[in-house]
Amino acid sequence: NRNEYIVEYCFQSKDLENRIFRVAIPPNETSVVASIINNVSEAMETLTRMKEEVIPVPGSVNGVNALGLVVFSISFGLVIGNMKEQGQPLRHFFDSLNEAIMRLVALIMWYAPLGIMFLIAGKIVEMEDMGVIGGQLAMYTITVIIGLLIHAIIVLPLLYFLVVRKNPWVFIGGLLQALITALGTSSSSATLPITFKCLEENNGVDKRITRFVLPVGATINMDGTALYEALAAIFIAQVNNFDLNFGQIITISITATAASIGAAGIPQAGLVTMVIVLTSVGLPTEDITLIIAVDWFLDRLRTTTNVLGDSIGAGIVEHLSRNELKNRDAEMGNSVIEENEMKKPYQLISQENESVKPLDSETKM
Repeated sequence: NRNEYIVEYCFQSKDLENRIFRVAIPPNETSVVASIINNVSEAMETLTRMKEEVIPVPGSVNGVNALGLVVFSISFGLVIGNMKEQGQPLRHFFDSLNEAIMRLVALIMWYAPLGIMFLIAGKIVEMEDMGVIGGQLAMYTITVIIGLLIHAIIVLPLLYFLVVRKNPWVFIGGLLQALITALGTSSSSATLPITFKCLEENNGVDKRITRFVLPVGATINMDGTALYEALAAIFIAQVNNFDLNFGQIITISITATAASIGAAGIPQAGLVTMVIVLTSVGLPTEDITLIIAVDWFLDRLRTTTNVLGDSIGAGIVEHLSRNELKNRDAEMGNSVIEENEMKKPYQLISQENESVKPLDSETKM
């Protein structure tokens, strides 16, 4: 049944599993060459001796296929959106389900500090060497900071310069108030009004661009969060002495990018989507508690990077849309002129009628 296969591939990841096969030992691997020469019967017994080899074969492993689940959810949402009126019952159902989950999460958040305290305490008790883990955590923090700085100082300004051909630092200078607010609040949604003000008043970006790009960017453009989640997954793998191959690193990158789209613009929302990234490569999700100790600080830095990316994106979109905006303004201007010209004869006629009325009254008198 096709539906069974879809459900299976969404909730069960396909991987290589190890199975044991019995194969004969080749002659050159035996250590009884002398006995083979001396005794033919012993040699035949040795050659027929069996050994066990572990050979990877395709199979299924327990766990959630997070990447398949994300792709299925996106596709399912697009189909529901295209169904219009027929899809309204499903949309209302998922809206109600989301509201119920959010209320449940709000209730759980009241007890979150106590739970986090015990999670961290349990990890500290399990640590064999606090100094080694502390050094690894410090290097992880430095690596995340360097990655965010490279993205914010080199990649984003270079992208703005290549497309707009203007000095990016002048544009970024007008965003200082928004960046400082993002650093303080650790929320791109809370920073949104300040970002509107900086782009429209300081950098002169058209309101039609900011009112569309910034709300969308604050929801789905989480480039700093995607970078952070990928590095956190690699760090947890190294702590557990788990060697990642090239394919798994690519899987982490793709899953972190997809998961960051669904992250909310609230403080430490990346920790929630981190579970999806860790599950995609079979890493233990309970090790997220290792990075909670430094996440409050890194969350502020990645939020600042997210806000900077949203703002530069708005500047680039305005530059690419400048011709369309001018044409639209010209059309609106012409329509206003035509409307005024159409109103003028009506006003003149009314004025003439008013001027005629006294004359008629005079003649009647």
